[in-house]
Amino acid sequence: MQERLKQLVIVGGGTAGWMTAAALSKLLKPNDVSITLVESDEIGIIGVGEATIPDMLQFNLFLGITEAEMMRATQATFKLGIEFVDWSRKGESYFHPFGFHGIDIDGLDFHQYWLHCRSKNKSDSIGNYCVTEAVAKKNKFAFPDTRTPGAPASYLRYAYHFDATLYAAYLRQYAEARGVKRIEGKVCEISQSPDSGDITYLKLQNEQIISGDFFIDCSGFKSLLLDKTLGVPWVDWSHWLPCDRALAVACQHNGPLIPYTRSTAKTAGWQWRIPTQHRTGNGHIYCSQFMSQDQATSILLEGLDGEVMGTPRLIQFATGYRQKFWEKNCVAIGLSAGFLEPLESTSIYLIRQGISRLIALFPDASMPTIMRNEYNLWMQKDFEQVRDLLIFHYYNNQRDEPFWQQCRHMSIPETLQRRMTLFAEGGRFLRNEGELFPSASWVAVMLGQNIIPRSVDPFVSAIPVEDINQKLILLRNAINDFSKNLPEHQDVLRQYCS
Repeated sequence: MQERLKQLVIVGGGTAGWMTAAALSKLLKPNDVSITLVESDEIGIIGVGEATIPDMLQFNLFLGITEAEMMRATQATFKLGIEFVDWSRKGESYFHPFGFHGIDIDGLDFHQYWLHCRSKNKSDSIGNYCVTEAVAKKNKFAFPDTRTPGAPASYLRYAYHFDATLYAAYLRQYAEARGVKRIEGKVCEISQSPDSGDITYLKLQNEQIISGDFFIDCSGFKSLLLDKTLGVPWVDWSHWLPCDRALAVACQHNGPLIPYTRSTAKTAGWQWRIPTQHRTGNGHIYCSQFMSQDQATSILLEGLDGEVMGTPRLIQFATGYRQKFWEKNCVAIGLSAGFLEPLESTSIYLIRQGISRLIALFPDASMPTIMRNEYNLWMQKDFEQVRDLLIFHYYNNQRDEPFWQQCRHMSIPETLQRRMTLFAEGGRFLRNEGELFPSASWVAVMLGQNIIPRSVDPFVSAIPVEDINQKLILLRNAINDFSKNLPEHQDVLRQYCS
């Protein structure tokens, strides 16, 4: 008979802990497997305004969550992409949209047609050919509509801005209603089997013993299980991503609710702006080697566009990941597994990937080694793919400050160098299996930071420019006509979340 796991223990709450508890409670019956989550109200969670990417919709759909209800509970707004300000050089900006640019023709990427016209001075910004970007810049919103393939609404994609603390609380209600048991308390002792090294139980400050046969470490930067107990080494990426501090603070709204995140490059880092329904979340991520906390605080407060709410809160971090995400009978998910700054809003994505991979490889009581190895392999790939896009933002800049000069002259991973060279030569992409970012994301970011391909796809360059340009004009006009007639983002929110 195949023996199943019977007692799952999650250490830590927050977004990672309660997302994990919610997902597992959706699949496991409480009479068959007990799920216990241990957290302490004394231990604060990071809990800042959170920006997500479209895969978040799939997670909520999997849980069977009603979107409008979730958005009300978490004070959420819609998000159509990210605006990057001053990243390439001061005074320049570009937009990384959800969705795609134009329409691929004859199996060839749209941006190749755009590049061909650009080489003959026959084109404007590539963003004018993205429905999602056009809608975002007009502060409009509409839900995707796939009933008519090829219609502008069929190309829309969106995600959310929400209060991460409220989202964790919402999922706690969901999980507890499905049998997850929450225990309040601080872990003071972790016991391991002398033979296998597996974790056997936790001891809390009140002497309570919590046994389990499989443990999930969601204890944040402390990493109580994977690091402190099992001693899994840290793989440091600070030589590529040198920022190590963040200051976070909220401010009041000042103007309409924009349906996108704004990321503005600063002297030695960058500042985020994330609008939720009741406030705007702001943060300044910076490198302490080049800037003091007082300087960073001053820059943050000067960059607010509304009255400040509270005092900026300092968060210290290291960029990287654990050498193994799954060791013995323990998987780490969230900050206990690794940290990549939220420049491309991938924090919750990496949590969701950890959960999805665990579900796909969920073991029986024998815990075959192949399950652990495969999990670790795929999670490493997930982190590395996100890492490369983040590094690119820092590396390919033309700013003058010492921090940015250092970033411009660093050695970069071979995977990123190959991707940059391939695009610079001919605007080409070859995506890896399971890769998060589509070619359209790389096109937006590379063109936005001034990598212009030397040549155009030969299949496209043989087409007369005038033939292509006429189609681009028609496409641009159709997108403009569609986007200008949509309702305001704020009005959609008011009606949808009433």
